[in-house]
Amino acid sequence: MNFTSLVQAIQLTHTSFRQQAIKAVNQSLTVRNWLIGFYIVEFEQKGEDRAVYGSNLLEELSKKINIPGLASRSLLLFRSFYLVYPQIAEVAYQQFKIINIKEIPIWQTLSAKLQKELQISQTSAKLQTTNNQSTNTAQSMNKFTGYLAIDAAKLLSKLSFSHLVELFPISDPLERTYYEIECIKGNWSVRELRRQINSLYFERSGLSKSPEKLSALINEKAEQLQPGDVIKSVYTFEFLELNAKHVVEESDLETALLNHLQQFMLELGHGFCLEARQKRILIGDEYYFIDLVFYHRILKCHVLVDLKIEEFNHNNAGQLNTYLNYYKKEVLVHDDNPPVGILMVTNKNQMLVEYATAGMDSQLFVSKYLVELPTREQLENFVLNELKQL
Repeated sequence: MNFTSLVQAIQLTHTSFRQQAIKAVNQSLTVRNWLIGFYIVEFEQKGEDRAVYGSNLLEELSKKINIPGLASRSLLLFRSFYLVYPQIAEVAYQQFKIINIKEIPIWQTLSAKLQKELQISQTSAKLQTTNNQSTNTAQSMNKFTGYLAIDAAKLLSKLSFSHLVELFPISDPLERTYYEIECIKGNWSVRELRRQINSLYFERSGLSKSPEKLSALINEKAEQLQPGDVIKSVYTFEFLELNAKHVVEESDLETALLNHLQQFMLELGHGFCLEARQKRILIGDEYYFIDLVFYHRILKCHVLVDLKIEEFNHNNAGQLNTYLNYYKKEVLVHDDNPPVGILMVTNKNQMLVEYATAGMDSQLFVSKYLVELPTREQLENFVLNELKQL
């Protein structure tokens, strides 16, 4: 062994075990979520006191367990996961046996149910192999669902829970399996999977005269999943009880700018009170983060600040407007004024500051906030000076 081979051995060993650890965390998170969904459905169907809770079950359950990441919306998501992916039972049964928590009464139900399903699966597998020796077990008729589906172990080893969340809303099992296969084949990031679903890739492939060429073209340009993307998932951070703000603070430059911008706005006075940093909000089934949220005691409104280390594009403005509408609908109380948004965009060469309001009608208030908030020139000079120093 020479020095070069020593370096390579250490690097490869580190990478391999790091990827293995990430896969283990992802699989544990995914199986946990599936089991929680299973428990909820079992209680809804057979719980002795289920009638007491009715439609408030998930809200009451979330309050009682008091675990980060297990809000009622998440519990509803896990319930959907169990119903959409019954084949995960194969992996869940093995994982649940390993952690050995048989003292849970519901374990007996789970164990008996899964053992029965596993016996059916073994019989099905033998019949299928006899009928077709070339059967691909990774993409075969699934014994739990009755339709073409990817093997559960392969699914969990290749897709994160964040990927699966994107697939839940697809009601057609064939379409959902198509995206699973393409996502695994192309090693797509979650964002890429969402992009392809929204672009109707499944339908376009069906209409295309050369689906293989379309697939090759898409995967050539696709954003690929990186190992760190799995760990940076919001669900993973909640599962490990880590600080979720690191999910979005991806660069030293962005972190430094936000640190100084926060202090800069507080030092301006004029009634700014810092309420949150990397404020997480849930819209539908997707999490968003607002860089800085202030409450202005003079204007009596929230001030949302979004900083982008890139050139301006309309997606930035649309996203800030979405945040404002969310605050107007979900956070605004009777004596609050509508929220104000400040979008700051930079590509290091130029600076753009845009103010936005959530459908304000009062010209008097608009005039007032222009006086109380920092001017465009102040914000531009601040960021340009910070960039020079950084």
